Amino acid sequence: MTDTMPDGAADGTPDDLRTMTAAALDAAWVDLGYTAPNTDVYPWLWLWDSCFHALVWAELDRPERAVAEMTSVFAAADPSGFVPHMGYQLDPRAHAELWGRRGSSSITQPPMYGHALAELDRRGVDVADAVWESAAAGLRFLLRRRARTAGGLVAVVHPWETGCDDSPRWDDLCPGGFSLQRWRRFKNEAVAQVVRGPSGEPLAGPAFPVGSVGFNALVAWNALELASVTDDSTLVAEASDLIVALEARWDDDAATWVDDGPTASGSGRVRTADALLPVLVATAPDARTAVADQLLDPAAHGAPYGPRGVHRAEPSYDPASYWRGPVWPQVAYLLWVASSRAPDGDPLASAASTLGAATVAGATASGLAEYWDPDTGVGGGAVPQSWTGLALLMSPG
Repeated sequence: MTDTMPDGAADGTPDDLRTMTAAALDAAWVDLGYTAPNTDVYPWLWLWDSCFHALVWAELDRPERAVAEMTSVFAAADPSGFVPHMGYQLDPRAHAELWGRRGSSSITQPPMYGHALAELDRRGVDVADAVWESAAAGLRFLLRRRARTAGGLVAVVHPWETGCDDSPRWDDLCPGGFSLQRWRRFKNEAVAQVVRGPSGEPLAGPAFPVGSVGFNALVAWNALELASVTDDSTLVAEASDLIVALEARWDDDAATWVDDGPTASGSGRVRTADALLPVLVATAPDARTAVADQLLDPAAHGAPYGPRGVHRAEPSYDPASYWRGPVWPQVAYLLWVASSRAPDGDPLASAASTLGAATVAGATASGLAEYWDPDTGVGGGAVPQSWTGLALLMSPG
């Protein structure tokens, strides 16, 4: 990315980006206590979106909205600790037939609440004890009750749980080979096949029994982030065990972590940006060096407007297609956090400033789009998308 950064792409953007972000989030605020990702396309509450929104609200000096956002995330959590990935506060009847329940979905998403709450605490924002307790319960549900793969990873039950629902990593599981129509049908049908516990909590997914390394990295990292504030030694121990299983999934030849489960010898090896998220918790120097190299290499994930969502050399790479090549700001943010927290001398530390500047340039050029072309900055999906305000945290200003 260093060689392909447009001259002055991020110059003069911090104030403009802050104004743009504040306007977008204010317009998307729902008085029921959350930020809609986009009021036209995505009017409901989404779990990891809201956790990212809380970070942006805190950066905008609106802690009351950050707290409201995190409180709303757990409004539909059940006694098992399970936290639904969608809330239908605007209309509890919406999509009830699909999910088999009213008011919320019946699957989850990456538990970004551990990081969000830790960051709010670092900023001196007080959050109710009940919210912290719900976050710990949500992580314990995933670590203790969710099915595991043969390699010890937490299994996701549906592609929507990963947040990266059309990733080429799942192509082996699309009947007849990947096509948008077939995959859309699969996703809808797979909900009914989820194995559930007494209160409807999702325990296993026979149609999608994947050990996603990206999802598992976020489970482990969020557990450590939460425990950094709560001093929960059991969360640390369980996260540490999961990290050991994750580190075993590194492949030197592919220079990526490989998913466990039925895709492990096929599409689970496709090189994607989210599959590099174990760098948040993995310590092996060779792996960290390889990730840094890929983030900076224009022939790999490096690009002028942020990290490519799929390695440029992959046959499935398409810079304009949903989850199949564009820059996704939340993934870019997470890779930036891993880089910016790397100690001096760590090879990953060299990627932080370039990764941040490129993502800021892309967020600004795209008008805070949901995702964008890594080479042109042309936005795709919903515009604006609230979570793209994460670029504000990555701005040098």
